[in-house]
Amino acid sequence: MKHFITDSNPMRPQFNSMAAHQAQHFSYAFDTGVATLTLNRPERKNPLTFDSYAELRDMFRALEQATDVKSVVLTGAGGNFCSGGDVHEIIGPLTQMTMPEMLEFTRMTGNLIKAMRLCPQPIIAAIDGICAGAGAMMALAADMRLGTPHAKTAFLFTRVGLAGADMGACALLPRLIGQGRASELLFTGRGMSADEGLNWGFFNALHEPDALLDAALVLAHKLASGPTFAHGMTKTMLHQEWAMTLDQALEAEAQAQAICMQTQDFKRAFDAFSAKQTPVFGGD
Repeated sequence: MKHFITDSNPMRPQFNSMAAHQAQHFSYAFDTGVATLTLNRPERKNPLTFDSYAELRDMFRALEQATDVKSVVLTGAGGNFCSGGDVHEIIGPLTQMTMPEMLEFTRMTGNLIKAMRLCPQPIIAAIDGICAGAGAMMALAADMRLGTPHAKTAFLFTRVGLAGADMGACALLPRLIGQGRASELLFTGRGMSADEGLNWGFFNALHEPDALLDAALVLAHKLASGPTFAHGMTKTMLHQEWAMTLDQALEAEAQAQAICMQTQDFKRAFDAFSAKQTPVFGGD
């Protein structure tokens, strides 16, 4: 039975720094608070394998403890974002697995999405070319998406005989673009054009391919220079309030804001405003 390491050891070491991290199944770079993860199998449009799924999941889990990483850019090499699960290295083997093995795999892919949503850093997906299947789900799990006019996003699951309900698609996509549009894409598996994605709110902005990564890095560095504790709180509340009533959300946000008011960044902002200066945040 192939094991996908669905539950990391709770006694694993806690990382305080990811500046010198070495990735095996994608490229990793770090610069002044910004981590850039690049899927780098361009000859195959950057498909995922069992190992890259697991490493990405573990990477985003580790980021929860990485105090030096303030924001994350996720992108792909060679003019494409990600073509989804590798047909030969994932799809083929899955057809030979038992039901328990398949469930272990599908839970592991869901844990990647969960890790992306639970890590406190804002994640910016920089998307060019093909963004399909699991690649589309990683883009959807990011906090913001920048694309190019050539980006084509497709939730292909029904086209390979599977449900459109994969890796949280039926929860995340309707909240972003609306129930009717999400239903069409998930039932048909058709590609969503870049213009549709922009008009429907999937993309925050479109850039030419040679400007895409720079635009993502500019945004990431802007976020990294901000009040990063407060950013983490914002991301937490955006995630948790889906399941709250308005009364619960108001109380949760009251508590969250009271916590943020105890940070040094809140005091720095007041002091800078009083001195007619731009605040320099420290993330504490």
